[in-house]
Amino acid sequence: MLRSPDIAVAGRWLFNFILIGLIAGLGSVVFHYLCGLGVHYFLDLMAGYRPDAPAGEHHLLPPTNTVFNPWILLLLPAAGGIVSGWLVYTFAPEAEGHGTDAAIEAYHAKGGFIRSRVPFIKTLASAITLTTGGSGGREGPIAQIGAGFGSFLATKMKLSDRERRIMMAAGVGAGVGSIFRAPLAGALFAAEVLYRDPEFESDVIIPAGISSVVAYCVFCLVFGWGSLFDSPDFVFRNPLELGPYTVLAFVLVATGIFYVKAFYGIAGLFHRLKVPNHIKPAIGGLITGIIGFFLPYTLAFGYGFAQKAIFNELSIQVLFALAMGKILTTSFSIGSGGSGGVFGPSIVIGGAMGGVVGQLFHLVMPSVVTHPGAFVIVGMAGFFTAVSNTPISTIIFVSEMTNSYHLLLPSLLVCSLCYLISQRWTIFHNQVRSRVESPAHAGEFMMDILQTIKVGDLMGLVKSAIHVHEDMPFSKFKQLFSKTKQHYFPVMNRQNRFCGIFSSTDIREIIFARHIEDLVVMRDIMVSDIIVTTVSEDLNTVLQKLTIKNIDALPVVREDDHGVLLGILYRRDVISHYNHYIKTMRKK
Repeated sequence: MLRSPDIAVAGRWLFNFILIGLIAGLGSVVFHYLCGLGVHYFLDLMAGYRPDAPAGEHHLLPPTNTVFNPWILLLLPAAGGIVSGWLVYTFAPEAEGHGTDAAIEAYHAKGGFIRSRVPFIKTLASAITLTTGGSGGREGPIAQIGAGFGSFLATKMKLSDRERRIMMAAGVGAGVGSIFRAPLAGALFAAEVLYRDPEFESDVIIPAGISSVVAYCVFCLVFGWGSLFDSPDFVFRNPLELGPYTVLAFVLVATGIFYVKAFYGIAGLFHRLKVPNHIKPAIGGLITGIIGFFLPYTLAFGYGFAQKAIFNELSIQVLFALAMGKILTTSFSIGSGGSGGVFGPSIVIGGAMGGVVGQLFHLVMPSVVTHPGAFVIVGMAGFFTAVSNTPISTIIFVSEMTNSYHLLLPSLLVCSLCYLISQRWTIFHNQVRSRVESPAHAGEFMMDILQTIKVGDLMGLVKSAIHVHEDMPFSKFKQLFSKTKQHYFPVMNRQNRFCGIFSSTDIREIIFARHIEDLVVMRDIMVSDIIVTTVSEDLNTVLQKLTIKNIDALPVVREDDHGVLLGILYRRDVISHYNHYIKTMRKK
């Protein structure tokens, strides 16, 4: 068994996915350290701003005694934007924006290829952007670290585009699953985020699962086990709560549409701005700093405020300002060309809006909505579903991140509604509708459909053909040929059994040679090594046979006796039937 080729192949792939998980996990560790150091030296030491961390994380260094200075906080994002913009546009322009969308584009349009320098530039640029006050998430750079290494490894091993795409996607799942301590969700996210329709890339799930588990273990061995957020033991027991949760879904969809419109509206504005690309992140950072001057809790990651919202420690006004401000700061930080992710801000925005709705309903019907914090957790899941079209992985994400599995029922309702209502909008512009529309699967579905259609289904299109006998002189055939438009001529032997075939092209050399036409018989012209088809063969096999010999027709013979000719099947009739079949499918 150990020498079995299948086991050897499986072992090699397992090694590759474990290696991707190790690198993605180490990348998460390095990036987390960079973010911790950056927050300490930039936000804390220089501006005196000390944003709270979620329960599952702690500051790497003890806080300083620097007095809070909003003016320095106003300028820090612009300074970070200058450095980040120089790094990105000098060394790897594709590292701008949110990295998950770049990974999606690489999967569909680039055969999974990512330049090896991109993860390094993305890591540094994102760490600078986020720790100087820019608003964004950590999943983008981590996704590109894992994806970049998967792509690099596949390229070095000279693997196919399909195998490179799988390894790249496994890296995405490993990076995201480790940094948010949600390995199952990371694997599902890598397979689901590629499409707008509720569809998974099945080839990705198992590889991403292996890599995600390894990366999660590496990260937690360094920073400790447990979930990112802490939460009370929320339990769903009252079906009447589904009414407020339904209202929450509509609020999240409206907020999500505003987020997508604002993000890409501002990104389009900066794209049209007639200044060097290196400067644009600094301008976006300056506007971010101005917003942060009045609403400092909208800067950087914001996970600590989401943690407070879960425990109902923030007022309705602060929660609403946090959500709206976070939309703007994220749009200006990332949309201007800065580097970061969009999942992290979405968790904060969704949680804040969930807190707003939960507290309002708690004021109106306290006996029904007893725990507004539960709406924060469900809001996190619903909002990201609304902007990403990933309902399944997001439900698991939020459950793993908050260690709260008793809210699966309201989360499923809210995420389903958010997905159905907001499917037209997505924060990931490089998502495609489905596998059919993905360049990565071009041609696969034609093959799948052709394999379901048998030659027997086309017997009405199989043409009867004038046949000739093997002893017929060529001079006699010329008379027959002048009276028909047929291009392929089956040849029968003396027992009237099919024994060969020739085309009008095969007689070109002798048709004008009068001195030999009485000497040549059809046996001399025919091809006896015949490629045939039967009623049980599928059309994909038929087209392969036609392509191999570059011919336009195949003889159809009896299944049990290839000497009995049933007719001729032409390439144009096969293609015509396929087009008619597709048209009929679309009308159903």
